Amino acid sequence: MKLDLGGVTGIMGAMAEKLPIYEIERELVAAAGRGKRLVIQAPTGSGKSTQVPQMLLESGLLGTGEVVILQPRRLATRMLAARVAQERSAALGQEVGYQIRFESRVSSRTRIRYVTEGVLLRQMIQNPELDGVSALIFDEFHERHLYGDITLAQALELQARRRPDLILIVMSATLELSGLKDYLAPCEVLSSEGRVYPVEISYHPQKIAPAQRGALPVWEHAAEAFAEAVRQGHRGDALIFMPGSFEIHKTLEALRNTSEAKGHILLPLHGELPSNDQDAAVAQYEAPKIVVATNVAETSLTISGVRLVIDSGLARMPRYDAVRGINTLFIEKVSQASTDQRAGRAGRTAPGWCVRLWPEREQWNRAAQELPEVRRLDLAEVILTLKAAGVQDLRAFRWLEPPDELSLSRAETLLHDLGALDARGAITPTGRKMLAFPVHPRYARMLLAAEEYGCVRQAALIAALTQGRDLLLRKVDREVEEFREDLFGEEHDSDFWVLMRAWNYVAKNQFNLNACRRVGVHGITARQVQPLLEMFLDIAHGEGLRIDHPMPEDEKIRKCVLVGFSDRLAKRLDQGSLRCVLSHGRFGLLSRESVVQNAPFFVAAEISEIEGRDKSVSTLLSLGTAVETSWLEELYPDEIETETFVSYDSTARCVLAEEQTLFRGIPLAKKALAHPGNGTGGRNAPGKEAGFASKAAELLAQEVMEGRLTLKYWDHALDQWILRLNSLARWCPDLGLAPIEEENRREILQEVCYGSFSYKEIKEADVKSAVKSWLSHEQQRLLEKHAPERLELSNGKTPKLVYTVDAAPYIALRIQELFDVKALPKIAMGRVAVVVQILAPNMRPVQVTQDLENFWVEHYPKIKSQLQRKYPKHQWR
Repeated sequence: MKLDLGGVTGIMGAMAEKLPIYEIERELVAAAGRGKRLVIQAPTGSGKSTQVPQMLLESGLLGTGEVVILQPRRLATRMLAARVAQERSAALGQEVGYQIRFESRVSSRTRIRYVTEGVLLRQMIQNPELDGVSALIFDEFHERHLYGDITLAQALELQARRRPDLILIVMSATLELSGLKDYLAPCEVLSSEGRVYPVEISYHPQKIAPAQRGALPVWEHAAEAFAEAVRQGHRGDALIFMPGSFEIHKTLEALRNTSEAKGHILLPLHGELPSNDQDAAVAQYEAPKIVVATNVAETSLTISGVRLVIDSGLARMPRYDAVRGINTLFIEKVSQASTDQRAGRAGRTAPGWCVRLWPEREQWNRAAQELPEVRRLDLAEVILTLKAAGVQDLRAFRWLEPPDELSLSRAETLLHDLGALDARGAITPTGRKMLAFPVHPRYARMLLAAEEYGCVRQAALIAALTQGRDLLLRKVDREVEEFREDLFGEEHDSDFWVLMRAWNYVAKNQFNLNACRRVGVHGITARQVQPLLEMFLDIAHGEGLRIDHPMPEDEKIRKCVLVGFSDRLAKRLDQGSLRCVLSHGRFGLLSRESVVQNAPFFVAAEISEIEGRDKSVSTLLSLGTAVETSWLEELYPDEIETETFVSYDSTARCVLAEEQTLFRGIPLAKKALAHPGNGTGGRNAPGKEAGFASKAAELLAQEVMEGRLTLKYWDHALDQWILRLNSLARWCPDLGLAPIEEENRREILQEVCYGSFSYKEIKEADVKSAVKSWLSHEQQRLLEKHAPERLELSNGKTPKLVYTVDAAPYIALRIQELFDVKALPKIAMGRVAVVVQILAPNMRPVQVTQDLENFWVEHYPKIKSQLQRKYPKHQWR
């Protein structure tokens, strides 16, 4: 049973007066009136989010204007506005209201307005002076959300140039304010210590038993930690932090199977819940409750009565990979600052306890703070907004922390491709129209293109269907699958068609539960689409777009989608797999649920990198729409290129050439060209033919270098000639001989292969002449003299010299062949001694030496006595 929270009759009510923020009320009002820039540091639960706006209103500093409070999260925005309206005994939407991206509860009487950050930045474009606004409060600024950073920069510019009377207050729950103080200077800083009770921190890492196959899922680990806490004496409400709605659901399920949770009210809390369910999570009950929440419960929202926090230490963190142009959504470890915020939730009303589900040593390896969103999110939407606000040079913009240059450039490129920015980077009329729609620029561009194709209503529905959670349930039974097959039919052109048909079905049935179950859709999501659709149609009508076209052909809607998502064109690599290639050399997998699996080309409205439960990572392409290559040629003629590609066919062992038609690096079509040689590809071939010959020579030479092709006349003797040259160049640099290194060998091979296009043509090529032409005749004479192929001995023998890369050159002779040779001549201008391998009659070495004279004196007598008995027929001296 919920408790009645009524009875608070205004800002001076007993509950409000007890909040710690009132310790600094006088200083706050005085500072706001004096300097207009103020930083307030106060911990979560101190009352700053609800009371500071009321202090400003009651002080008279606002005059007839309003105070606008920027909140990073929609859930907190709505709930804080409702709380303040209740405290002031006012209906929500009158004196106190809120605005989030797709919802507004304000009126002409509103004096305290809570908004999400992007809402205010867009309003500053229509109302650049912020007429009617007396104060801006940036709440929970320590979270460093993208729009908060940007809006603060714009507000500082406005205050400095045109609105010196505008009060700016930045509020943070942490003490990390040094950079912020410098950024806001001159400003005053006030701190409220708040009322924080001691919180005992304990660590509860998993203990994996020998019989246990692996680590418990995090939800089972959390349920186990809760049960242990109860056994150790915990009483009261509990708050469990999980990374997402999936883990929240599994945690609640695990708790229901725990005897220690019996008698507790189990409640989820995350941004996708209906408002009634969100309100239920923060309400007070007679029975103890367990709230399982995402990081929305870290700050802003105070859940009264929490005495125990169980922290998974995880959050689903959206990021943007600017190199590949994709969004990622991984479960990551939160920062030390976030773990401190979470732990503090247990000490708001009494001493508390926080159980962390990781080893204590791991705590100090976590990042100190979260990376600001400006460094990890897609910047396209915010850059378009800044351009509309008059920011010409984004690099000169007064960023609190500048974004990565690659992210900035990719966002500008996308906006240019969409026609939102011109070649100089200035916003175009199309770009300004796109801003009317509170959606990503891709969807905004699609909505504008819909006018030309007569499908505004359909485009608006597509946009509405994609702004919330997935409409279709993924795991459904056979009965639902069969119903979907009947409803969707043989659909192959677009995943949007499937969503539209499913939504139209439940809409015609007034979104009743049975209809939603029959087709397997999220009923809440389906109901949220209708107001969004109506809003988009109203905006389109206001922008002069015709919204009452007759039903268009599917082809026109698909063209419209292409206009918004041309940068996400994908090509199937083959019909046997879901692998696809995208522009800029990226690859991805088409979703198994997609209906466009037979389409050679499609655009993917969603590209995301997802980490599976087995820690594998996949780049997933979803919400696909099949497109025709002729549409690309029609819509983007300047971006269609023709290139010739030469490649080696390892089966045919020849070089082939083909001409490819490309769109942003993706092959649209290709045709084989006639044999590049064709009798004209030789050394004097003009233009493309010469290019073919050069590329063919490179490819054939590469195959030879890597040993996949062998040339008949590139033999051991030729390798020895190269070794002789390289050795002499090293021993006698004063001779000025250039060695043949690996790259030189490649150049020689390319010269040999030039004008040929197959192995057959080069197999018996005269490589010896090509290699030896590396030296002039005089240099070849020096090579023969100082690094000879054979060594002349004093007994008239001329054994072959063997050259190696790392050791001295050597000869190998039987003992009898060395009779009458007292010493070996040196080579390389007398600088290099030759090694002799002295062989027994069986051709096995009995001695290896450079000192032949010593061999005859010291070793030969002993060897002779051993071998003479074994080989009596051989001559022995």
